[in-house]
Amino acid sequence: MYRSLLLLLALAMSVSVCFAAAPEEAALGGLGHVAFPAPHRVASGRLQATDIPALKRAGIRQVIDLSLDSETPDFDEAAAVQAAGIGYHNLPIRGAGDLTRDRVVQFDRLLREAGDQPTLVHCASSNRVGALIALRAALLGGQSTDAALAEGRRWGLKNLEPAVRERLQAWSREARKAATTPAH
Repeated sequence: MYRSLLLLLALAMSVSVCFAAAPEEAALGGLGHVAFPAPHRVASGRLQATDIPALKRAGIRQVIDLSLDSETPDFDEAAAVQAAGIGYHNLPIRGAGDLTRDRVVQFDRLLREAGDQPTLVHCASSNRVGALIALRAALLGGQSTDAALAEGRRWGLKNLEPAVRERLQAWSREARKAATTPAH
């Protein structure tokens, strides 16, 4: 009897911890391609006007949009998000060609400025989000290519993975070459 009571108590505590641990997950579970890869961070696919109330309910304070305005010509995301009292930043990434060191640094700055505020980072499918996260993990976090790619996948990296891998390898070759080239 005592053993059964302890088992029931443990089960009840684990269920309550699961539900209490992530209220934003319940509010944002309907977003496309959604992931909760880090504390205070949500990655997702494209937002719709109908998603904005869910962002508010989830306590999202910042949105970092990696898509181009032309991807949603009938929806002014910046205006809708800001009207809801949520901060909005746009860093448009067209594709692999925009995965540059400068863009990674800009992306890092936006994430650092968000601090511990609950922040949603998105594009159409979260693929560009994962790409920038992987590049940031390697370039600024010093992670290996494999570790950076794994982190990118947690955030939504999919079909940009070959381009990200190629970029990381090229940056690694450039760094090795610079380290072995004598200064004049």
